[in-house]
Amino acid sequence: MYTMLFRALLLPTAALLLPTVSAIFADDAFKVDYHHALLGFPQQQTTFFHSPYAGNRASLIYTLSEKNVLGAINPKDGSIVWRQHLSGGNASEALLRAGDAQDTVVSAVGNEVSAWTASDGRLVWSNTLGGGVLKDLEILELPQVTEGPKDAIALWAGQPPVVRRLDGKTGEVQWQFEDDSGDTPLQVSSSATDVFYVSLHGGMMGGASVRVATLDPTTGKKNNVHSVNTASEVRSADDILFVGQNTATPILAWNHEKHTLMKINILGTNSLAVFPIDYDRSDMVEKITLHAPTKISAQSHFLVHYQTAKNNWAEVFHIDLTASTITQAYSLPKLAGTSAFSVSTSDANVYFTRVTSNEMILVSSATHGILGRWPIKDFGVPVIRETPEPTRAVAEVVPRSGSSFAVRAAVLLSSGDWVTIRNGETDWARPEALADALKAVIVTTSVSEGLADELEIEAHSNPVSAYVHRIKRHIDGLQHLPKWVERQARTLISTFMPVETADDTSHKSDIFGFQKSVVALTSNGRLIALDAGGSGRVLWNAPISELTSEPNWKATDLQSTIDGTVSVVSGAQGQQLTVSAADGKVLSVGNYEPIIPVRDAVSGPVVTYNVAGNKLKASLQAAHSSSPAWTFTPLPGHHIVTVTSRPPSDPVASIGKVLGDRSVLYKYLNPNLVFVATVNEAGNTAFIHLLDSVSGATVYATTQSNIDATYSIAATVSENWFAYSLTVHSDLTTPSSSKGHQLVVTELFESLLPDDRGILGSNDNYSSIQPSPVQGGSSYVLSQTYHIPEPISQLSVSQTKQGITSKHLLAVLPETNSLIGIPRTVLDPRRPVGREPNKDEQLEGLFRYTPNLEFHPQWYLNHKREVFGLKNILSVPAAVESTSLVFAYGLDVFGTRIAPSGTFDVLGKEFNKIQMSATVLALAVGVVVVAPLVSSAVGSYIGLTSTNIFLGAKETDQRTLAVRVDSDLEMIPNLFLHSASRRE
Repeated sequence: MYTMLFRALLLPTAALLLPTVSAIFADDAFKVDYHHALLGFPQQQTTFFHSPYAGNRASLIYTLSEKNVLGAINPKDGSIVWRQHLSGGNASEALLRAGDAQDTVVSAVGNEVSAWTASDGRLVWSNTLGGGVLKDLEILELPQVTEGPKDAIALWAGQPPVVRRLDGKTGEVQWQFEDDSGDTPLQVSSSATDVFYVSLHGGMMGGASVRVATLDPTTGKKNNVHSVNTASEVRSADDILFVGQNTATPILAWNHEKHTLMKINILGTNSLAVFPIDYDRSDMVEKITLHAPTKISAQSHFLVHYQTAKNNWAEVFHIDLTASTITQAYSLPKLAGTSAFSVSTSDANVYFTRVTSNEMILVSSATHGILGRWPIKDFGVPVIRETPEPTRAVAEVVPRSGSSFAVRAAVLLSSGDWVTIRNGETDWARPEALADALKAVIVTTSVSEGLADELEIEAHSNPVSAYVHRIKRHIDGLQHLPKWVERQARTLISTFMPVETADDTSHKSDIFGFQKSVVALTSNGRLIALDAGGSGRVLWNAPISELTSEPNWKATDLQSTIDGTVSVVSGAQGQQLTVSAADGKVLSVGNYEPIIPVRDAVSGPVVTYNVAGNKLKASLQAAHSSSPAWTFTPLPGHHIVTVTSRPPSDPVASIGKVLGDRSVLYKYLNPNLVFVATVNEAGNTAFIHLLDSVSGATVYATTQSNIDATYSIAATVSENWFAYSLTVHSDLTTPSSSKGHQLVVTELFESLLPDDRGILGSNDNYSSIQPSPVQGGSSYVLSQTYHIPEPISQLSVSQTKQGITSKHLLAVLPETNSLIGIPRTVLDPRRPVGREPNKDEQLEGLFRYTPNLEFHPQWYLNHKREVFGLKNILSVPAAVESTSLVFAYGLDVFGTRIAPSGTFDVLGKEFNKIQMSATVLALAVGVVVVAPLVSSAVGSYIGLTSTNIFLGAKETDQRTLAVRVDSDLEMIPNLFLHSASRRE
């Protein structure tokens, strides 16, 4: 019976043990990393909806942001279709235009005009004028041009100012107009028949008049010039409100100094319309914005938006083309707070969209009747202690059957989020404020790491204090007992029933130390927290002005502590604001006190650095005090370009490097190391200094010649080695000299002889402040230089909990928009030069030195993504030794996990826990089923043998045989053990 049952269970059990997936090792790309591809704040004058293909009604959102990033956004989900990082000019003066029914967009940045394909962002053509800066750019909309690319009109502010008509297909100059009048160029505009060049002519008493030159669009010949009498109301270009773009009737608008009157002139005519502005001394107008359509086929209507500190309203104006007059058609009501207006066209109809913090309103330019009104329940952004308000908007209006409309608006909120609202519903949100991050810190809220710090405090206290501290710690821990029990239950359930989503990490047990948050300080005065160990989602967003009542608070630094809090430091006020990284709750506001890590507080003071007046000044930061330590002054003609120190938490697993013959090279381990690079542009030289941060003494120094000072020098320090990258020329005396990029790695030892501690070996103590005479040359240096394929802008080192795992040198590659991790073993300065490694060196993993270091595809942490404008790299250890968390920020935000030595202490995601449990269960069932069968078989065999023995023996020998049988039964286990040992 047992045999039949065993056979019945064998087949289903074997089927259960078969692998459930075909792949053993799954690629972690796009699973453990995240990426916020950002553009920066979109500008009102360079953002619009436009179809990437002529004749196609589907459109994309195009923008040239405040970060000089040109890109196209999919309005359905907010994803980036393409983007280009432009350079060479002021982003606030950059321009972006697109002609009606054109498959290209045209940008103007610095002194260069460029055309890009609207569908994929490829460069079509570019045109540059040396010695001039682009002042304006327009697309020439002529009724006779119905097919093909439309030409562009560009204005360069140079000596003299130049207006060019550029071929829309090739970018070649069709004609050029130079203004030799000495006027200040203001703008260029066009109508269906003329091109207008608008300039400012200096007048008496500091005032200026506006000159309008009418140019022939075919030849560029000046046909007419007339002046607009602006009296003393216009003194500079800042006093001009608006100069019409490609409208049927371009206009010029300016206002009185006190915002009491607005005056409008139709370009090319002497007409002047004057309109009073609602004046209230208690709530004066602070900003006036005009919104007009850009299509020459659209109705000649425009909107003027007035904004005060408390309210806002708008007025709509109509232009009579036959009489060249301007009249006010209607007004939109005054509302509290702020509103964002935008103008849209559909055929010849003009629509205005108004977005407030709680509703979206659509009106026609023809009448004041409301065409559509949709409430906005929520913008869908995690903003705390503030109601986001719209600041800028562009909209797209599509008439439907009957009297309904589909309205989609891309709105920039005061929180720094860029959202799209479709008929009152938020489709997506982009955290563009993160593109302005000044500083970021990774906050550790792991209980295990906090416990380690608490135990370290107890280890450095007297027995009584340590005992009292431990009792308090246990009492405080009791309040977390219910949550701990609940968390353990959820962990057990999730082990077999994984139901957690990518963003649901609020209740997950952080046994691996992956759940960390990043808090970023942005240039627009906000704190933004992200889930650094998960999906990178924004946890909360808060303005600093709402967190503190201090006036004119200007954040200068950001610091984190071990208990999951973040302190925002204001150097001007000498105060700090402490908030919880988990929810942004304000914990305290008070005087500034430097945050001293526990380990540093135990071992000694912390050194901080400040570069001022081309001098590096170091200060010793102790609890509640700060004192100057030393000052580093570079050589004459040099200035400091790079300062970086060894990380405060940089654990060292071994004080020496074990060689292949089991001898040891002892590392020069100095926790007080700071790297300083100075550059002399005139001599094209760089000095590299490695200083002792406590005494300011020089540990190591070297010189680099023929450097290219236009490239930055990136550096990092870790354990007993440091690395830096720079760019050099082969021969600076010849213009055609080749340029190369280098990576230098230097390692310091106490002695280059194995098993020798050097001159420090006989010393009992060592002092950085008062070194002995023999301590000056206490380090021995090995260095190697590698030629790399592209420059490096930032360097850092991966960090693990105990420092046992091999390290990766993290590097930002700005030319390919990449982040790579170079294995430390590849950069070992002990790689043999000019020969193959011997057996001992092979045991160490060394291989022959080659001067060229190609970046292996497996080193790229961003995989196929493009990470733009990274300025800093942060790395913190996880709770497991194998893994390090990496967070990089700048324009983009990128985070990932790396395991330089492999995940040797973590089971992979492909490990089937259910299958393992089923295996154990099947073995248990097998033991239960088979055990009785084995016992029965052995008993039957022994019984049969005993019977035969008894039957064949004499009666006098039966007792003796029975004793022998019992002895044999006792020896059976020993026989099994002996047989097993022989099999082994």
